[in-house]
Amino acid sequence: MEIIKTLLWIIQIVSAISVIILVLLQQGKGADAGATFGSGGSSSLFGASGSANFLSRSTAIGAAIFFVTTLALVLISSNGRVGDLGVMANMTNAGKTSASQVVASQVAASQPSTSKKAATAKKETGNQIPD
Repeated sequence: MEIIKTLLWIIQIVSAISVIILVLLQQGKGADAGATFGSGGSSSLFGASGSANFLSRSTAIGAAIFFVTTLALVLISSNGRVGDLGVMANMTNAGKTSASQVVASQVAASQPSTSKKAATAKKETGNQIPD
């Protein structure tokens, strides 16, 4: 199984690098195709249709290979478990808190009591050296 994972990793890395290179080689809509390969060089190098069809087809094939290898690596790494929640898989109902409970506890913790307000009011006036 480790040999298959290693081969999939190699294929995925090669396809990712090839997609990056092929995307960078493609030219924008307004760019002149002859500028990259010289005047008229693209028709002799890639055929009569030029480099656009070759590069876009190669990019699509590389992207498809990348997605297939990614899916295969996920399926192999998960050992056939489908629907696993990841880090939340071992969470029980006792450990779950609702959002309103969290907000209520934060609001209560952020509001100081009246005795604390009086004590801090004296300390906050002026530039004083802390106790």
